[in-house]
Amino acid sequence: MRLEAEYLSQEHLAGFEHYKYSCLDTSPLSIYVMHPFWNRVVEYCPKWVAPNLLTFSGFLFTVLNFAMFTYYDYYFFASSDDMPQYALIPRAAFALAAFNIFMAYTLDGIDGKQARRTQTSSPLGELFDHGLDSWTTMLITSCMYSVFGRTEHSVSPIRMYFILWNVFINFYLSHWEKYNTGVLFLPWGYDLSMVATVVVFFFTSIGGHSSWKFDLPGGYSAGSLFELLIYVSALVSNVPVVLWNIYKSYRDKTGKMKTFPEAIRPLIPLALLFVIATPWVVYSPSKIIERDPRIIYMSVGTIFSNICCRLIVSQMSNTRCEIVPWILFPAAGAAIMAWAVPSLDLILMYLLAAVALVSHVHYGTCVVRQMCRHFKINAFRIKSNSD
Repeated sequence: MRLEAEYLSQEHLAGFEHYKYSCLDTSPLSIYVMHPFWNRVVEYCPKWVAPNLLTFSGFLFTVLNFAMFTYYDYYFFASSDDMPQYALIPRAAFALAAFNIFMAYTLDGIDGKQARRTQTSSPLGELFDHGLDSWTTMLITSCMYSVFGRTEHSVSPIRMYFILWNVFINFYLSHWEKYNTGVLFLPWGYDLSMVATVVVFFFTSIGGHSSWKFDLPGGYSAGSLFELLIYVSALVSNVPVVLWNIYKSYRDKTGKMKTFPEAIRPLIPLALLFVIATPWVVYSPSKIIERDPRIIYMSVGTIFSNICCRLIVSQMSNTRCEIVPWILFPAAGAAIMAWAVPSLDLILMYLLAAVALVSHVHYGTCVVRQMCRHFKINAFRIKSNSD
């Protein structure tokens, strides 16, 4: 496969040359706990280690978790007591999952600090970091589903599908916010969710999956509480804050001052993905969400990541966001074919997952290589003075 495709235009590259990082983190957990911890940790990192290598290594820890739970719990039944034909997930797997998330979170926290220590900060570093983060939204959330299972004391696969969409939208809104304001306001929910994920995996490794098999007053299960917390946190701590920050940037004339159609333009591809995928998933002739929820989460999550990466490119390069990324066309084609030939429903989802995965990896690889050529840097190695 040719890895020299140029997805970035000259306008993109020129925009990257003038890019200045602007970020605001107001989370008490981040400011008073995590950053002091990361400041200590990064001191132990050799200065010859490239920041992007830390970023990618952290991402691989989340991929390892996804692969591990795919092996032990492909259909999300392993934590369900009423499905004894599925072997339980070993407690050691949950312990490893907690360690992997802790390592991913730590490496994600020190990569920028390492870039400043080594004076190798570049637009590629931020794009690489946030682009991979957009994919981990699916990876980590899907792994959490294995803690609760999909039957008793949990939520159904279709409800989990909408939980994933909630996570996708909240992540996307932060970058839409920056597209309009020029500032990345880091949401409080990120740090809380990462710490909570580590804690949940750790306690599950001690008490087993049965630790979460309980009912709360009002008939709420642990899985339902997990679902409720995700929706409430979005409605309380993220969506209103994003809208307020955008409004304030217009009021104070500190943002990009785009027209309303241009301001909401990045929301269109995300809405199109939702409109394409959701009717297929919800009203599938063969109920694919019940037959193989994992492949659906993976397909939609990968396409979402590709759309989000394109938004990140646009907001960093100060260029106009794509309105219909080409990756939506095979998704739409597969959805239409599924209705036309119901017997191919699940096969089409498998094909879409393969196309999305290959396309997204190709896009990411080519964009990184193109930026490396343009800025004359190496992605995973710090150039020495003799280079």
